[in-house]
Amino acid sequence: MINEEYKAMLGGKSVIRELSEYATARGKEIGYENVFDYSLGNPSVPAPADFTRTMVDLYEHGDPVAIHGYSPSLGIPSVKEAIADSLNRRFGTSYTGNHIFPTTGAAGALAHAMRAVTKPGDEIITFAPYFPEYQPYVNGTGAHLTAIPADTASFQINFEAFEEALNPNVQAVLINTPNNPSGAVYSEATLTRLASILTAKQQEYGHDIFLISDEPYREIVFDGNAQPYSANFYANTLTCYSWSKSLSLPGERIGYVAVNPAATDADLLVPMMGQISRGTGHNCPPSSIQLGVAKVLDETSDLSVYETNMNLLYDALTSIGFDVVRPGGTFYIFPKALEENATAFCLKAKEYDLILVPSESFGVPGYFRMAYCIDTEKVKRSIPALERFAREQYGL
Repeated sequence: MINEEYKAMLGGKSVIRELSEYATARGKEIGYENVFDYSLGNPSVPAPADFTRTMVDLYEHGDPVAIHGYSPSLGIPSVKEAIADSLNRRFGTSYTGNHIFPTTGAAGALAHAMRAVTKPGDEIITFAPYFPEYQPYVNGTGAHLTAIPADTASFQINFEAFEEALNPNVQAVLINTPNNPSGAVYSEATLTRLASILTAKQQEYGHDIFLISDEPYREIVFDGNAQPYSANFYANTLTCYSWSKSLSLPGERIGYVAVNPAATDADLLVPMMGQISRGTGHNCPPSSIQLGVAKVLDETSDLSVYETNMNLLYDALTSIGFDVVRPGGTFYIFPKALEENATAFCLKAKEYDLILVPSESFGVPGYFRMAYCIDTEKVKRSIPALERFAREQYGL
């Protein structure tokens, strides 16, 4: 007999993926260049040339047994040390290789981090708006996800609702900064207040509460700013990272969990994640991609196009009359829809070949997400379509 739980999930496909598939099909009809596809967060800039050269050199001159052999279950030691050294240089931390667990992207990192600090029946809190896949990620652990309503004025944390929701069953808090879908960058003040509340609640409840910080957009921050490093604010932090966005390597599926050396049982958590892998069939990323990424840890792709696109869209949307909080990073913008039903709004937009993602799956009604990781020329050509859509459908 097949598994009924996973069978039921077939009826709940990702809205984002469905819209992306529609955009591809529509592109076959009218030319994809004429479809303004803002659905999928797939990086639009190439990986750095240094990364490509590194991989070519690795395959041409490296030891084939090392390149193609099994990785140790906890990751390649030299790669783990290189990641720790890079984090220490950048953020003033004190990681060693023993605090780093390489994973298949940020999703793999989250899967291990959640399982390491919760058990079935525990509660994990996150903050709306949030990445929709958090729900199946948490469900797969047997824990329960509670989403705190959004602070739509700034998309920082709604602390009043958070403090009301905290209870002794909460074992972990999951944050995503810079945030998908809002583009918000959690400030030092936000992270300081969050850490203060968690520290007090740990003492009150008599158990650890871990902060799981999902940071794949950490390098995409605008206006010359930087994302404050969450683990510097709170000892019990597990940092989940991916090079999918910074190096434009989403298909390589490479990331890590970094365990704060000051965390409770810090020396046990990475070995525990190795044991978690035995039950999930994870078994580390490929050896070749670990070795390749370790050579370019302090580099990024040319990420400037995302800020260019953000400014174009923000200026256009506000000029048209949309209510939108200016993103501080990522390649997403999250305007308020022009009617309460965001799904209905986005269906109307499809008539103008504007592929927008309604906000309900992000835990916030009445908004929509635009993933502007597309060519700047296409962003510019989409603006008249946005103007016509708002004028003809909503009289703006």
